[in-house]
Amino acid sequence: MRLVLVGPPGAGKGTQAEFVAAHLSVPKISTGDIFRSNVSQGTPLGVEAKRYMDAGELVPDEVTINMVRDRLAEPDASEGFLLDGFPRTTPQAAALDKLLADLGTALDLVLELVVDDDEVIRRLSGRRTCRGCGKIWHVEFDATTREGICDRCGAELFQRDDDKPETIATRLREYADKTAPLVDYYGAQGKLVGIDATGPVEDVTVRAIDALRSYGG
Repeated sequence: MRLVLVGPPGAGKGTQAEFVAAHLSVPKISTGDIFRSNVSQGTPLGVEAKRYMDAGELVPDEVTINMVRDRLAEPDASEGFLLDGFPRTTPQAAALDKLLADLGTALDLVLELVVDDDEVIRRLSGRRTCRGCGKIWHVEFDATTREGICDRCGAELFQRDDDKPETIATRLREYADKTAPLVDYYGAQGKLVGIDATGPVEDVTVRAIDALRSYGG
């Protein structure tokens, strides 16, 4: 199967992408991995992307799409893939459709992880990161024995700027403006399936896999 996973920050896309891709025996392809691979290998696209990144600018869609094209042309993606983190906008989605048509294929399904804003803020704002070992804890779901102290290495915990409620609210607004329209785009194609992303990780995975089975996955 050829899938795209979408959902707001804090919906658990990275975790679910791993489980669903393993279930389908297809590669999980994230734009973050693609960028790191191209930059570390010094490919022409990686050099171009790094130029924008070093300048603090967004990498143009054309560069990102060409990286995705190269990745999807690799042998392990010939029988299917799961895209996590791409597309993020409707122009990128349209470019992906064209890219896949050029490769003689098309998306089968788009899974949307559905979770409301209050739950996202609860999940992300409760995260605490260890200054020593980098482990991420959660004040509610995975609390340490001593408040503010890492159980693993004894170092101090802190809240990253990205995990502060005001920052999360900004990220959610950006998602609503840029990425949420993908729901309408893929819904119009009849390829969108919504999955309730609340509750334990295992329950969300079961819902996702059940949905895939309904579509032959």
